[in-house]
Amino acid sequence: MTTPIASPSVRAQAREQGIDLAARAQELGRSQLTADDLSPKPSVAAGQASTQASDATRYWDVDHAQYGPVREEATSRFAQIAAQNLGAANTLIPQVTHHDRANVAALEAFRAELKAEAKARGIKLTALAFQAKALAVALRAFPKFNASLSPDGKTLTFKDFAHIGIAVDTPHGLMVPVVRDLDRKGLWQIASEIADLAARAQERKVGPDEMGGASMTITNLGGIGGSAFTPIVNPPEVAILGITKAEMTPVWDGSAFQPVPMLPLDLSYDHRVINGAEAARFMVHFAGLLADPRRMMI
Repeated sequence: MTTPIASPSVRAQAREQGIDLAARAQELGRSQLTADDLSPKPSVAAGQASTQASDATRYWDVDHAQYGPVREEATSRFAQIAAQNLGAANTLIPQVTHHDRANVAALEAFRAELKAEAKARGIKLTALAFQAKALAVALRAFPKFNASLSPDGKTLTFKDFAHIGIAVDTPHGLMVPVVRDLDRKGLWQIASEIADLAARAQERKVGPDEMGGASMTITNLGGIGGSAFTPIVNPPEVAILGITKAEMTPVWDGSAFQPVPMLPLDLSYDHRVINGAEAARFMVHFAGLLADPRRMMI
């Protein structure tokens, strides 16, 4: 190792703390060390990973104009807060994503049957209404997914309600209004509330009381594209459900391949609370509700 450059006082401090300057210089990727470089590394387990991340961002402060034409645009306060929350969640939570698919042939057939009634009611009965209803029912069957872990990791709070956050893409950033008590509501009411919240989110007319307390969030990219993705858990929730566009897929029925609309599902979960087997069972149950929508009405 190359001997790092350091002042006598820094070398004395390193000796007192038992720090190998050469090893620390190699760890930081620098040839010159200061007293700040001798501070203890933040402990992720102690919840200080954000400090570690902020130290890393010092190296992201680049003068991009030296490489070519650029323009700058200030990020909104809303976007800044969302970025901080997502960054902290991705740093602090050990997240795993379980990928699955659901047969939605029966669901789409049922939706088609209700098309005339939906038009008469003035309600657009989207697949998202069924997905949100099914998720609320599944949360009741799997209480651990409807829980929150305390910041110190010592207490798990189980919720006796099923509120679903609906991620909405807006011009001013991602918003997640919450539809409450979906397990106790019918599809018409759910569809109407989702449409109302999504429309008001676009106009930034969703109140603070409509934004918090979700059991789990759905982020649906079906109207845009993609076949799979890895959504980030939105704490204090312990899981998030990602959905993309259904595709017609050949499925073997025992004697021949049949074209079946299959819906890609992506469940990211906090591995401190949920293990892989539990996630798989949850998704099998959820996919079963979508495959037979009558089950979510019981």
